[in-house]
Amino acid sequence: MSTNTSTSYCRLERLAEADFKLGDTGITIPKGMIVSIPNYALHHDPKQFPDPEKFDPDRFTAEERAKRDPYAYLPFGAGPRNCVGMRFALMEIKICLACTVSHFEMLRCSETKVPLEFHLGPGLLIPKGINLKLKSREDKILLK
Repeated sequence: MSTNTSTSYCRLERLAEADFKLGDTGITIPKGMIVSIPNYALHHDPKQFPDPEKFDPDRFTAEERAKRDPYAYLPFGAGPRNCVGMRFALMEIKICLACTVSHFEMLRCSETKVPLEFHLGPGLLIPKGINLKLKSREDKILLK
């Protein structure tokens, strides 16, 4: 199975509404300039995410999230112009995952390397070759 590693470059863009000085850097962003914020750089900042290339779901526990800047992870943007489809997207993926887990057991195939390897690039972190077997559950979980 081949994975597309040429993902789109995700970024947030905002228009500066006033001149803005960046601390003591001597840099001023003039009013009217479009400012691009690359998600990849935010999401891979070692100050916010130690060992950023490592797959670590525990980074997103409530305790870990409380330790970092609330704007360090912005998969859907932030503020009044964040993604209008965020709630729908999150609900949709939760429903799909719940239905899949309720009907199937997910088992790792022998071809899947442990620990996982990833394609590194300026976009999404894409795992290399995760092969799973889906085994139908005899005791299907009923979702209400």
